[in-house]
Amino acid sequence: MDGIANLAESLGAYWDETIFHDPLQKAKVTFLRTSSPKGAVIELEEPAAKESPAAQFLRKGGGLHHLCYEVDDLDARLNPARLKGAMVVRRPLPTVTFANRWIAWVLTKQKLFLAYLERKGFK
Repeated sequence: MDGIANLAESLGAYWDETIFHDPLQKAKVTFLRTSSPKGAVIELEEPAAKESPAAQFLRKGGGLHHLCYEVDDLDARLNPARLKGAMVVRRPLPTVTFANRWIAWVLTKQKLFLAYLERKGFK
């Protein structure tokens, strides 16, 4: 925990010490928030199982994993992405770490991994 607190301090961010267990990703997740109300939120993820996607990613060297955008309508964002050659790698599902809001994962033609998180609640 000291490592997370130190990272938050070095980034000028706030950490509320909340850690989520995400059963879909088989990971422990926490967030660092910047001081601006519309500022960036940094997600830190730790594998909770050997078969976690995060564990696989770390075995390959780790690094920046993805960018996540909040959107008003997942379908409105996914359809144009498909038309530009992106592949939806995980269809929309509710996510524990964001109060069961819906999230979808896309891999662009440029091999950039993106997540789209719907602003509203349940579908």
